[in-house]
Amino acid sequence: MKLKAIDITMAAMFAALMAIGANLTSMLVIGGVPITLQTFFCVLAGLILGSRLGAISMTVYALIGLVGAPVFAGFIGGPGVLLKPTFGFILSYILVAYIVGKMVGAKSGKKMFITAALVGMTVNYVLGTNWMYAAYIFWADAPEGFSYGMAWAWMLAPLPKDIILSAFAGAVAPRFLAAIRKNTNTLTSKAA
Repeated sequence: MKLKAIDITMAAMFAALMAIGANLTSMLVIGGVPITLQTFFCVLAGLILGSRLGAISMTVYALIGLVGAPVFAGFIGGPGVLLKPTFGFILSYILVAYIVGKMVGAKSGKKMFITAALVGMTVNYVLGTNWMYAAYIFWADAPEGFSYGMAWAWMLAPLPKDIILSAFAGAVAPRFLAAIRKNTNTLTSKAA
């Protein structure tokens, strides 16, 4: 895949937005889960950048954090994050952007954008929560009385926010995409 300057710029912008979204509200933690805007930005990346470029932007974000830049929730970074129970959410962002981009690449329209956004949010929750549960069972110190139900109960606090923001991303992404295409006429990764 040959990337143009606009593609690289947009991918970098979404990696930066992820870092901002990770730390804008991350001081609020429910159970072991920081409340962030990352689901919104990774869904928006897939909707606007398409599957490949969206996944690339989320991979860049993850790699920047893993090499030590404090871009993850709570202003942390480094390879130690691999062992954190919430690392599954970081991994899910790559898959979410890819799936969302594939869905809107196959069939566009406002309904599909909103559907893809909500499917992406669901993938984020399923992968992230199951990874968190496994982490607490196998290698992290689980809180007293920790269970699979407790892991999902922690996700109830950010769920309304993520449903609303994902639907919002699906609703506004077609306009953003049209404006970007009109102004640059070179964003070709959407078809990828």
